[in-house]
Amino acid sequence: MDEYIVKNVKDFRLDHVFDCGQCFRWEKQADGSYTGTAMDRVVNMQFVCGDRASEPETTGDLIIKNCTEEDFLQIWKPYLDLDRDYGEIKRTLTADDLVMGEAVACGQGIRILKQDLWETIVSFIISQNNNIPRIKGCIENLSQMFGLPAGEYAGRTYYSLPGPQKLASLTAEDLAPVRLGYRTRYLLETAKMVCEKGLPEDEVQLSALCGVGPKVANCILLFSMAKYDSFPIDVWMARVMSQLYGIDEGDHKGMCTYAQEHFGQLGGFAQQYLFYYIREKNR
Repeated sequence: MDEYIVKNVKDFRLDHVFDCGQCFRWEKQADGSYTGTAMDRVVNMQFVCGDRASEPETTGDLIIKNCTEEDFLQIWKPYLDLDRDYGEIKRTLTADDLVMGEAVACGQGIRILKQDLWETIVSFIISQNNNIPRIKGCIENLSQMFGLPAGEYAGRTYYSLPGPQKLASLTAEDLAPVRLGYRTRYLLETAKMVCEKGLPEDEVQLSALCGVGPKVANCILLFSMAKYDSFPIDVWMARVMSQLYGIDEGDHKGMCTYAQEHFGQLGGFAQQYLFYYIREKNR
Protein backbone atom coordinates (compact mmCIF):
# COMPACT_ATOMS: atom_id res chain seq x y z
CA MET A 1 0.00 0.00 0.00
CA ASP A 2 1.28 3.47 -0.90
CA GLU A 3 1.97 5.86 1.97
CA TYR A 4 2.98 9.50 1.98
CA ILE A 5 4.33 11.37 5.01
CA VAL A 6 4.18 15.15 5.35
CA LYS A 7 6.72 16.32 7.90
CA ASN A 8 6.30 19.14 10.41
CA VAL A 9 2.72 20.17 9.64
CA LYS A 10 1.63 23.08 11.83
CA ASP A 11 -1.76 24.37 12.99
CA PHE A 12 -3.41 21.02 12.26
CA ARG A 13 -5.46 18.38 14.04
CA LEU A 14 -7.52 15.71 12.37
CA ASP A 15 -10.45 15.88 14.78
CA HIS A 16 -10.59 19.66 14.49
CA VAL A 17 -10.58 19.46 10.68
CA PHE A 18 -12.99 16.57 10.19
CA ASP A 19 -15.36 17.14 13.13
CA CYS A 20 -16.10 20.85 12.69
CA GLY A 21 -19.18 20.45 10.49
CA GLN A 22 -17.60 21.15 7.10
CA CYS A 23 -17.51 17.56 5.80
CA PHE A 24 -19.39 14.32 6.39
CA ARG A 25 -17.41 11.47 4.83
CA TRP A 26 -14.60 11.00 7.33
CA GLU A 27 -14.79 8.49 10.17
CA LYS A 28 -12.54 8.30 13.20
CA GLN A 29 -10.87 4.92 13.69
CA ALA A 30 -9.94 3.13 16.91
CA ASP A 31 -6.31 4.26 16.58
CA GLY A 32 -7.28 7.93 16.27
CA SER A 33 -6.74 8.07 12.51
CA TYR A 34 -9.48 9.05 10.04
CA THR A 35 -10.55 7.15 6.94
CA GLY A 36 -12.57 8.93 4.33
CA THR A 37 -13.68 9.38 0.75
CA ALA A 38 -13.10 12.56 -1.26
CA MET A 39 -12.18 13.41 -4.83
CA ASP A 40 -12.99 9.81 -5.87
CA ARG A 41 -10.22 8.53 -3.60
CA VAL A 42 -10.11 6.64 -0.31
CA VAL A 43 -7.34 7.39 2.16
CA ASN A 44 -6.51 7.00 5.83
CA MET A 45 -4.89 9.92 7.63
CA GLN A 46 -2.99 9.80 10.89
CA PHE A 47 -1.39 12.75 12.66
CA VAL A 48 1.59 12.07 14.90
CA CYS A 49 2.56 14.92 17.21
CA GLY A 50 6.21 15.80 17.72
CA ASP A 51 8.23 14.16 20.50
CA ARG A 52 9.35 17.40 22.10
CA ALA A 53 7.23 18.57 25.02
CA SER A 54 7.62 22.15 23.81
CA GLU A 55 5.77 21.40 20.57
CA PRO A 56 1.99 21.95 20.52
CA GLU A 57 -0.40 19.09 19.78
CA THR A 58 -1.16 20.83 16.48
CA THR A 59 2.38 20.31 15.14
CA GLY A 60 3.52 16.95 13.82
CA ASP A 61 3.75 14.55 10.89
CA LEU A 62 0.75 13.72 8.71
CA ILE A 63 0.74 10.12 7.45
CA ILE A 64 -1.57 9.48 4.49
CA LYS A 65 -2.13 5.84 3.52
CA ASN A 66 -3.42 4.76 0.12
CA CYS A 67 -1.72 7.88 -1.24
CA THR A 68 1.12 8.47 -3.71
CA GLU A 69 3.29 11.59 -3.83
CA GLU A 70 1.45 12.67 -6.97
CA ASP A 71 -1.93 12.23 -5.25
CA PHE A 72 -0.73 14.27 -2.30
CA LEU A 73 0.54 17.16 -4.42
CA GLN A 74 -2.44 17.24 -6.78
CA ILE A 75 -5.29 16.30 -4.44
CA TRP A 76 -4.65 16.21 -0.71
CA LYS A 77 -2.33 19.18 -0.29
CA PRO A 78 -4.89 21.63 -1.75
CA TYR A 79 -7.79 19.71 -0.18
CA LEU A 80 -6.30 20.19 3.30
CA ASP A 81 -5.25 23.78 2.54
CA LEU A 82 -1.71 23.03 3.68
CA ASP A 83 -0.11 25.98 1.89
CA ARG A 84 -2.00 28.55 3.98
CA ASP A 85 -0.48 30.16 7.09
CA TYR A 86 -3.14 29.52 9.72
CA GLY A 87 -0.90 30.89 12.43
CA GLU A 88 -1.19 34.32 10.85
CA ILE A 89 -4.97 33.96 10.47
CA LYS A 90 -5.31 33.12 14.17
CA ARG A 91 -3.10 36.01 15.22
CA THR A 92 -5.17 38.43 13.14
CA LEU A 93 -8.55 37.19 14.39
CA THR A 94 -7.55 37.17 18.07
CA ALA A 95 -5.67 40.48 18.15
CA ASP A 96 -8.53 42.50 19.67
CA ASP A 97 -11.21 39.88 20.30
CA LEU A 98 -11.26 37.93 23.56
CA VAL A 99 -14.16 35.76 22.41
CA MET A 100 -12.29 34.76 19.29
CA GLY A 101 -9.25 34.07 21.44
CA GLU A 102 -11.24 31.46 23.37
CA ALA A 103 -12.70 29.97 20.19
CA VAL A 104 -9.33 29.69 18.46
CA ALA A 105 -7.77 28.11 21.55
CA CYS A 106 -10.48 25.44 21.42
CA GLY A 107 -10.03 24.64 17.71
CA GLN A 108 -6.35 25.35 17.11
CA GLY A 109 -6.03 22.67 14.43
CA ILE A 110 -8.93 23.66 12.16
CA ARG A 111 -8.28 24.07 8.45
CA ILE A 112 -10.95 24.81 5.86
CA LEU A 113 -11.11 22.03 3.30
CA LYS A 114 -11.25 22.70 -0.45
CA GLN A 115 -13.94 20.19 -1.36
CA ASP A 116 -15.46 19.02 -4.62
CA LEU A 117 -18.23 21.41 -5.63
CA TRP A 118 -20.87 18.83 -6.57
CA GLU A 119 -20.26 16.77 -3.42
CA THR A 120 -20.54 19.92 -1.30
CA ILE A 121 -23.80 20.95 -2.95
CA VAL A 122 -25.33 17.52 -2.32
CA SER A 123 -23.99 17.31 1.23
CA PHE A 124 -25.32 20.67 2.37
CA ILE A 125 -28.71 20.27 0.72
CA ILE A 126 -28.98 17.07 2.76
CA SER A 127 -27.74 18.92 5.87
CA GLN A 128 -30.80 21.18 6.13
CA ASN A 129 -32.61 20.79 9.46
CA ASN A 130 -30.58 17.66 10.08
CA ASN A 131 -28.03 16.44 12.62
CA ILE A 132 -24.52 15.32 11.72
CA PRO A 133 -24.95 11.55 12.36
CA ARG A 134 -28.07 11.46 10.19
CA ILE A 135 -26.43 13.57 7.47
CA LYS A 136 -23.53 11.12 7.37
CA GLY A 137 -25.93 8.18 7.20
CA CYS A 138 -27.92 9.66 4.31
CA ILE A 139 -24.77 10.48 2.33
CA GLU A 140 -23.36 7.00 2.93
CA ASN A 141 -26.61 5.32 1.85
CA LEU A 142 -26.83 7.50 -1.25
CA SER A 143 -23.23 6.65 -2.17
CA GLN A 144 -23.52 2.91 -1.59
CA MET A 145 -26.79 2.61 -3.48
CA PHE A 146 -26.09 4.84 -6.47
CA GLY A 147 -22.41 5.84 -6.50
CA LEU A 148 -19.36 4.20 -8.04
CA PRO A 149 -16.60 2.44 -6.10
CA ALA A 150 -13.94 4.96 -5.06
CA GLY A 151 -11.51 2.36 -3.74
CA GLU A 152 -10.76 0.01 -0.89
CA TYR A 153 -9.11 0.39 2.47
CA ALA A 154 -8.68 -2.21 5.23
CA GLY A 155 -10.88 -4.69 3.38
CA ARG A 156 -13.80 -2.31 2.88
CA THR A 157 -15.05 -0.81 -0.38
CA TYR A 158 -15.91 2.90 -0.31
CA TYR A 159 -18.19 4.66 -2.78
CA SER A 160 -18.31 8.14 -4.29
CA LEU A 161 -21.49 10.18 -4.36
CA PRO A 162 -23.51 9.77 -7.57
CA GLY A 163 -22.87 12.51 -10.10
CA PRO A 164 -25.57 14.89 -11.36
CA GLN A 165 -26.34 12.76 -14.43
CA LYS A 166 -26.93 9.65 -12.34
CA LEU A 167 -28.97 11.50 -9.73
CA ALA A 168 -31.09 13.23 -12.38
CA SER A 169 -32.00 9.83 -13.83
CA LEU A 170 -33.53 8.66 -10.54
CA THR A 171 -37.04 9.09 -9.15
CA ALA A 172 -38.32 9.93 -5.70
CA GLU A 173 -39.25 6.27 -5.33
CA ASP A 174 -35.67 5.24 -6.14
CA LEU A 175 -34.38 7.52 -3.39
CA ALA A 176 -36.95 6.53 -0.75
CA PRO A 177 -34.61 4.03 1.00
CA VAL A 178 -32.04 6.81 1.50
CA ARG A 179 -34.58 8.53 3.79
CA LEU A 180 -33.96 12.09 2.62
CA GLY A 181 -37.51 13.29 3.25
CA TYR A 182 -38.42 16.61 1.61
CA ARG A 183 -34.78 17.01 0.53
CA THR A 184 -35.38 14.34 -2.14
CA ARG A 185 -37.10 16.85 -4.41
CA TYR A 186 -34.34 19.40 -3.85
CA LEU A 187 -31.65 16.94 -4.90
CA LEU A 188 -33.50 15.69 -7.97
CA GLU A 189 -34.32 19.21 -9.19
CA THR A 190 -30.79 20.45 -8.50
CA ALA A 191 -29.28 17.51 -10.37
CA LYS A 192 -31.46 18.26 -13.40
CA MET A 193 -30.51 21.96 -13.27
CA VAL A 194 -26.81 21.12 -13.14
CA CYS A 195 -27.18 18.72 -16.06
CA GLU A 196 -28.84 21.46 -18.10
CA LYS A 197 -26.71 24.47 -17.10
CA GLY A 198 -23.52 23.08 -15.58
CA LEU A 199 -22.17 23.63 -12.08
CA PRO A 200 -22.64 27.11 -10.61
CA GLU A 201 -19.76 29.53 -11.01
CA ASP A 202 -20.84 32.25 -8.60
CA GLU A 203 -23.21 33.03 -5.74
CA VAL A 204 -26.09 34.07 -8.00
CA GLN A 205 -26.04 30.80 -9.95
CA LEU A 206 -25.58 28.83 -6.75
CA SER A 207 -28.58 30.46 -5.07
CA ALA A 208 -30.75 29.58 -8.08
CA LEU A 209 -30.41 25.86 -7.34
CA CYS A 210 -33.41 24.14 -5.78
CA GLY A 211 -33.13 23.93 -2.00
CA VAL A 212 -30.16 26.29 -1.72
CA GLY A 213 -30.99 29.11 0.69
CA PRO A 214 -28.59 31.61 2.30
CA LYS A 215 -27.12 29.23 4.89
CA VAL A 216 -26.55 26.36 2.45
CA ALA A 217 -25.19 28.77 -0.18
CA ASN A 218 -22.69 30.23 2.27
CA CYS A 219 -21.50 26.76 3.30
CA ILE A 220 -20.93 25.79 -0.33
CA LEU A 221 -19.18 29.08 -1.08
CA LEU A 222 -16.88 28.63 1.90
CA PHE A 223 -16.09 24.92 1.67
CA SER A 224 -15.73 24.45 -2.09
CA MET A 225 -15.66 27.82 -3.89
CA ALA A 226 -12.91 29.51 -1.84
CA LYS A 227 -15.09 32.48 -0.83
CA TYR A 228 -13.47 32.89 2.56
CA ASP A 229 -15.50 35.90 3.67
CA SER A 230 -18.64 33.73 3.74
CA PHE A 231 -20.25 33.45 7.17
CA PRO A 232 -22.81 30.59 7.31
CA ILE A 233 -25.36 30.95 10.10
CA ASP A 234 -27.26 27.98 11.53
CA VAL A 235 -28.76 27.45 14.99
CA TRP A 236 -25.30 26.96 16.52
CA MET A 237 -23.89 30.13 14.99
CA ALA A 238 -26.98 32.11 15.95
CA ARG A 239 -26.47 30.88 19.50
CA VAL A 240 -22.79 31.78 19.71
CA MET A 241 -23.30 35.21 18.14
CA SER A 242 -26.13 35.89 20.57
CA GLN A 243 -24.47 34.56 23.72
CA LEU A 244 -20.96 35.88 23.13
CA TYR A 245 -21.41 38.93 20.91
CA GLY A 246 -24.80 40.15 22.16
CA ILE A 247 -26.61 40.08 18.81
CA ASP A 248 -30.27 39.07 18.87
CA GLU A 249 -30.54 35.37 18.03
CA GLY A 250 -33.00 36.02 15.22
CA ASP A 251 -31.01 38.84 13.63
CA HIS A 252 -29.05 36.84 11.06
CA LYS A 253 -28.57 39.92 8.88
CA GLY A 254 -27.02 41.75 11.82
CA MET A 255 -24.69 38.81 12.42
CA CYS A 256 -23.52 38.87 8.81
CA THR A 257 -22.96 42.62 9.02
CA TYR A 258 -20.94 42.18 12.21
CA ALA A 259 -18.84 39.48 10.54
CA GLN A 260 -18.17 41.67 7.52
CA GLU A 261 -17.14 44.61 9.68
CA HIS A 262 -15.04 42.72 12.24
CA PHE A 263 -13.69 39.66 10.42
CA GLY A 264 -13.68 40.88 6.82
CA GLN A 265 -12.04 38.48 4.38
CA LEU A 266 -11.39 36.07 7.26
CA GLY A 267 -15.09 35.65 8.07
CA GLY A 268 -15.20 32.00 7.04
CA PHE A 269 -12.25 31.11 9.23
CA ALA A 270 -13.83 32.96 12.16
CA GLN A 271 -17.07 31.08 11.56
CA GLN A 272 -15.35 27.71 11.77
CA TYR A 273 -13.57 28.53 15.02
CA LEU A 274 -16.80 29.84 16.57
CA PHE A 275 -18.90 26.91 15.31
CA TYR A 276 -16.48 24.34 16.70
CA TYR A 277 -16.19 26.24 19.99
CA ILE A 278 -19.91 26.52 20.73
CA ARG A 279 -20.54 22.85 19.91
CA GLU A 280 -17.66 21.69 22.10
CA LYS A 281 -18.83 23.97 24.89
CA ASN A 282 -22.30 22.41 24.78
CA ARG A 283 -21.27 18.75 24.66
